[in-house]
Amino acid sequence: MLPNLKSLKDHNFKFKKSLGQNFIFDSNITDKIVKHSLPFSNTIIEIGPGAGTLTKSILKLNVNKLILIEKDKNLINFLKNLTRENNCVQIFNKDALEVPLWDLGDPSREVIANLPYNVSTKILVNLLKFSNHFTKLTMMFQKEVAQRIVAQPGKKNYGRLSVISQLSTKAKILFDVPNKAFFPEPKIQSCLVQLTPFKTNLFEYNFENMEKVTKFIFSKRRKMLRSIFKKEGGSSFLNSIDINPNIRPQNLTLNEFCKLEYKLRDLMY
Repeated sequence: MLPNLKSLKDHNFKFKKSLGQNFIFDSNITDKIVKHSLPFSNTIIEIGPGAGTLTKSILKLNVNKLILIEKDKNLINFLKNLTRENNCVQIFNKDALEVPLWDLGDPSREVIANLPYNVSTKILVNLLKFSNHFTKLTMMFQKEVAQRIVAQPGKKNYGRLSVISQLSTKAKILFDVPNKAFFPEPKIQSCLVQLTPFKTNLFEYNFENMEKVTKFIFSKRRKMLRSIFKKEGGSSFLNSIDINPNIRPQNLTLNEFCKLEYKLRDLMY
């Protein structure tokens, strides 16, 4: 039995499906994750440290400040024991969705995490809203979600997450992680994704409005744009901002989404 897994069982820990608890116990994988995160920022934030294997890999190197955000109170004492000799570690027993992650520690900040899959998209969106507060986000996602994050216009998995991720960051898949690397073993494959925020945005847009616009447009992804925006004037409306009215949502570029977001600020919201 793996050391960290045995330690958890010694603490009578029970995995909770409701919290998306699938932990990595292979230090070769967590060391690889950390290697892709270098050089470290001043503050590292780890979301959902779980059994602490990734935490231990981070602490092998020179760390100025490591903040752990763990929702499961049954893991807090375990993590405290694991990190008690490291004064650089701060542990919060909180839900990551309710913590202002962008304001923790001191700049510069980065996130390194094996995210709970049941809330991974929500956490990503929260981080993207404040992407300028981070140097990079290196996080594990379900493979299907990872592919959506990096998908390009014209691809079938190009959607809302692709647009809001790529407007503020350069996103890339670093490597795949098989389901056998986790315990309990999930049914899905995983990918490590790194998102590096742009120093200045590629285009001007309002993040909250863009969330609404992309959600609205991709909810009608099988329709042509002229039909989606029939109420706003259809083809004439779209031609006025140099967008082809005869294409579908998955063919819109980032620039065209920004044109729509700007034009729709007064009309829709």
